[in-house]
Amino acid sequence: MRFYQFAGILGCTTAAFISIAPIQVEAATFKVISGVTSIDRDHEEILSSIGLILTDTNNTVAPIPSNYLVGFKIESTTNFTFSDEGGFTPLSGTIEHTGTVTFNDQITVGNFSIGLAPGRTVTGASGFVLRDTFSLNTILFDLGIPGPVAFDGQNLTISDVKLLISPEFANLLQKPKLTGLFGGTARIDAQVAAVPEPDSVLAILVAGAALLATKFYTQKIKST
Repeated sequence: MRFYQFAGILGCTTAAFISIAPIQVEAATFKVISGVTSIDRDHEEILSSIGLILTDTNNTVAPIPSNYLVGFKIESTTNFTFSDEGGFTPLSGTIEHTGTVTFNDQITVGNFSIGLAPGRTVTGASGFVLRDTFSLNTILFDLGIPGPVAFDGQNLTISDVKLLISPEFANLLQKPKLTGLFGGTARIDAQVAAVPEPDSVLAILVAGAALLATKFYTQKIKST
């Protein structure tokens, strides 16, 4: 038996097996791919009370819901993953944004990154932080434990995320006592995609190899 005949038989057999008994794996891991993080209007009032007046925004988007103050687009560079096993369970990565805000016509921050920062000691914080990557390159807010989390397999909504002024931001403002002060609420509305499990990836590779082998065998038969 020639090699291409063996390959053809193997390919047809594998393809037949897959068509009869497909491997089905329910992905439990998901990745954020797009969306909007919005800040409520109380944020503006709270910051103005400590002398930070919002004077400009740039490259921002419409917030969700519409009565919030401002929205920041979630960028494709985001690599944040989570699991739906046992509820919403963060795994790794960061959520990256575009858009900036300016206070007092002097301080511009934005292109925010949300991610885990181990070792944080701010009372009531979740361990996640909001970092400015535009100018200060520092953590501005520790994120409190979120409110309701809604997930339907394609859309993730995390509501009522408290923004707590970080010690880093408080020190930059030369007001250390502001550390941990409630600075407003954020909401994340994200679109997600399932991350294939290893078994699922293997099944796809096997199916692809079978199709290639079948095509190779068919072409050889036609040419003889």
